[in-house]
Amino acid sequence: MSDEKPKKQAPAPPPAKAKGTGGAKKGDAGAAAPPRQQGKREKVVARLSLTYPREVVPAMMKRFNYKNVMQVPRLEKVCINIGVGQATQDPKLVEAAARDLEAITGQKAVITRAKKSISNFHLREKMPIGCRVTLRRAIMYEFLDRFISISVPRIRDFRGLSDKSFDGRGNYTVGLKEHTVFPEIDVDKIAKIFGMDITFVTTAGTDQEAYELLKAFGMPFVKRQEVLETAKQQ
Repeated sequence: MSDEKPKKQAPAPPPAKAKGTGGAKKGDAGAAAPPRQQGKREKVVARLSLTYPREVVPAMMKRFNYKNVMQVPRLEKVCINIGVGQATQDPKLVEAAARDLEAITGQKAVITRAKKSISNFHLREKMPIGCRVTLRRAIMYEFLDRFISISVPRIRDFRGLSDKSFDGRGNYTVGLKEHTVFPEIDVDKIAKIFGMDITFVTTAGTDQEAYELLKAFGMPFVKRQEVLETAKQQ
């Protein structure tokens, strides 16, 4: 008898997977799920963004005799700033102001910090003392529409916005004593009533052009008896 041991047989290869199953585990459906059909989202366009080319541009060209459409001034951005002076005693007020500002604008607020230390005000360098937001394009027009149509009529004893708050370069700033005029703020849930400064930055070269631009958008300026001087034609 020979001492040779019988050779072991090679194991059989695993069965091939059926095409289309993708190695589905137990409990999975045999057929792959059909791809989801994503419907087109309806894009809502800001109302004032349509008012500008349809009504504001023709009115401004007629008012100042512009020769080109590109000469018509436009609204570039809206800057909103809240200063919290009591943040030196209670730093949590800055977080509350930023939270309310985000609710009003729908955009993330940036915390502003002190540039230098002032001992008389108990202020230290890089201490948070406020927050700010810059709005552009569609969200800018949407905020302007809500500000003119809803917030301004809710101001206490409102008789019109001052037309003397232009800086000489076509920018207009309005100050609010209470941020509760915005409907997004619930008076029962806020920690403190804050004031804010809202600056409308335009590409106008003169204050007269900026005034007519904002007035065409519907800004409720105070009505005066004297007639405004026409802008100097170049």
